[in-house]
Amino acid sequence: MAKFPEADARLMKNIFVDKKTKKKIRAHPLKVILGKVKGRGPGGTKKLRPKRKK
Repeated sequence: MAKFPEADARLMKNIFVDKKTKKKIRAHPLKVILGKVKGRGPGGTKKLRPKRKK
């Protein structure tokens, strides 16, 4: 996707997407696994997925 590793890390590293509201959240992966990170907005859930590379 990105032409150099620094840009790829900035765009993809530690970014998760809320499965319900489709909003992006930058968080540490361990906190996401433990369920300590919640999605944004009134409909935010703890169900998050990693951002996909296009």
